Amino acid sequence: MLTRRTALAGAAALTAAGGIRPVRAQGDTTIRIGVLNDESGVYRDVGGPGSVACVKQAVAEYASQNGVNVEVRVADQQNKPDVAVGIARQWFAEGVDVITDIQGSAIALGLQSVVKNADKVMLACNVGTSDLTGKACSPNTIHFAYDTYMVGSATGSAVVKQGGDTWFFIRADYAFGKSLQSDTTGVIERNGGKVVGSIAVPFPNTDFSGALIAAQSSGAKIIGLAEAGTDLVNCLKQAAEFGITKRGQKLAALLLFINDVHAIGLSAVQGLVLSNTFYWDLNDRTRKFTARVREAIGAPPNMSQAANYTAVLHYLKAVKAIGVPAAKQSGLAAIKWMKANKIEDDAYGEATIRPDGLTVSPGYLCEVKSPEQSKHPWDYYKVLATIPVADAWRPLNAGGCPLVT
Repeated sequence: MLTRRTALAGAAALTAAGGIRPVRAQGDTTIRIGVLNDESGVYRDVGGPGSVACVKQAVAEYASQNGVNVEVRVADQQNKPDVAVGIARQWFAEGVDVITDIQGSAIALGLQSVVKNADKVMLACNVGTSDLTGKACSPNTIHFAYDTYMVGSATGSAVVKQGGDTWFFIRADYAFGKSLQSDTTGVIERNGGKVVGSIAVPFPNTDFSGALIAAQSSGAKIIGLAEAGTDLVNCLKQAAEFGITKRGQKLAALLLFINDVHAIGLSAVQGLVLSNTFYWDLNDRTRKFTARVREAIGAPPNMSQAANYTAVLHYLKAVKAIGVPAAKQSGLAAIKWMKANKIEDDAYGEATIRPDGLTVSPGYLCEVKSPEQSKHPWDYYKVLATIPVADAWRPLNAGGCPLVT
């Protein structure tokens, strides 16, 4: 596994040489996929080895049966954009063709130009910011699973319609938290609600007491948590210790993964409303997919981990269709095929990729079950509604992406 020192050293050497010029050995017929994510930090459980397992599952199911030779690499980006960029530059120089998962909005935004300049492919499966397919969009990037507009729109509008019309935000102090608060605020205001205040907390963080006290003092009916991973888990646990919901305020976790629910426990988060694009127990199709990856992960996959399977499988279909030489020569060639062809698999069912690079599929408004309602392991969600594509995602012409004409 690459370390920060070797990644940055490789990046420095490439910069000194005048930029990224990927090495394409004569007759190289191996497609190289790099899983770039958090393998050891606060987001490990929502991506990490689970995403790697889903990538490898897609490769195992498709590559050898279709004559495609694939190598999978894994690196820990340590939740640091400079480390991620260094790893990407080194990988591309070594012939890596696509990077997937990513984990982290600031990291994904930092990688956009690196991927584009190298004419490679980025499959962002664990990234929140809607800017990735908006004003910062790139022809070499496809965004899967969710974005801050989708989770903010579905959850925010549902909560306001239930009477939660005043909000106070606790958000992570980086691109993801800012984007999630901004997108959700727009939904709240369009539905007649009001944001009375917010507080940004450092990332990563373990002490949310000051932020929770500020949220309590605001008098807002809803405390919106624009956090993720271990930070969100810690914040929800501390909110339970403070007895916030017992005093009448409600919590809205805008990006809650099933791994987070498991870590906190149903008794502490029962009744929370959230939005998803994948739930392992949604139907026979998702249960069939989950059965194939559950042992490798040690738990059912979440929506981002499942998206890695979908993204890599669709990419490999593109490689098969256009040929390995063409895919290695140009990432854009593979992306053109991916956008032109509908996604079909056991994880996400059917989905399409828009011109701005956003992958759209139905959303699901879910409620966390109580311990009494849960009948078997990981039986955590009650699906309240299916959200049509047109309602779940930002309109194509509203994001400011220059690829949209």
